[in-house]
Amino acid sequence: MRLGTRWAFGDEPPASVPAELRPRIAAAEAAHPADGAGRHWTLTWLEGRPIAELDDGTRVSDAIIDVHDADEDW
Repeated sequence: MRLGTRWAFGDEPPASVPAELRPRIAAAEAAHPADGAGRHWTLTWLEGRPIAELDDGTRVSDAIIDVHDADEDW
């Protein structure tokens, strides 16, 4: 079992955040810098895969799932 963690938007991710997620997290933050005030990331593990989720629902794993993107056709 792997434990998750939380950190503030814009802060350096903790050491427990895998290296492959760090550039994706930075890209998600850069896409919406004004939206980050007071928000936090949560790192969880699902079936051994890391997932970072921002309080607004933006998820970063193998890809960024951006809740702000109005072009998504679900």
